[in-house]
Amino acid sequence: MKKKVMLLLSLVLVMSILFSGCSLFDSMVHDLKGSLIGVPYNIQFYDHYGEKSFITTGEKIDIKGNYVEELGVDSSGNTITNYVLSSVITITIDGKEMESCGDTVIFAESGLKPDIEFSLSDISSESNGNISNLTSAARLINKYKNYFGKSRVVVIKSQLGVPICAYSGEKIYWEIPDDLPKMTKLMIDEKALYIHRANFQIIDTDLIK
Repeated sequence: MKKKVMLLLSLVLVMSILFSGCSLFDSMVHDLKGSLIGVPYNIQFYDHYGEKSFITTGEKIDIKGNYVEELGVDSSGNTITNYVLSSVITITIDGKEMESCGDTVIFAESGLKPDIEFSLSDISSESNGNISNLTSAARLINKYKNYFGKSRVVVIKSQLGVPICAYSGEKIYWEIPDDLPKMTKLMIDEKALYIHRANFQIIDTDLIK
C-alpha cells in the first residue's frame, strides 16, 4: 500500500513538473482551488452599451447554470422531456445568492486588474456618439498601446460591440465551461477571468498599430 502511495505521489510530482507553466494546468489547479477553498472575485455588471450598472465583491464565489424543461420528440414520435441550460445564472457570493440574466458580467479574480477601462468619452470620440459607427477595438486602443507591456491583449466588449476594458498578459488561455451558459473562462498569467454574455478578442500586441 505504501509503495502505491509513493508511486502516486511521484506521478503527481512528474505531471506537475511537465505541466508547470502550462495555462491549461493553471486552469485545472484553479478549478480545484475554487471548488475546495473559494477564490475571491471582483464582479462587475454592464448593460448592452458597456455602461457599468453594478459592482460587488466576495471571498467565496460560486457560479452555476439553471436547467429548464424542454419538450421534444424522439425518433419514434414519442414526446420526451429534455433539460437544457437556461440563460439565467445563479451567483453565490459569500453564502448569499443572486440571479442574473441578460447583462454582461465580468468575474475577475482578486489581483487581476484591467490595463484600460474605456469611458463613454473614449467611445464617443471614435464614433461621433453614434454606436453604429464604432470603429474596431484595435483602433480604439491604439492610443493606449504604451500601457501594454506584455505579449497579448484581451479586449472585452458588450453584446453590442462597445469596448468595456482590456487586459494584457504573457500567458493567456481560454475555454468554454460545460455547465455554465454563455460563459467563457480565461486564465491570464495564472489569474482567472470569467466573462458572461460578452464579445471578446485576444490580440497579439504587435497587431495593434
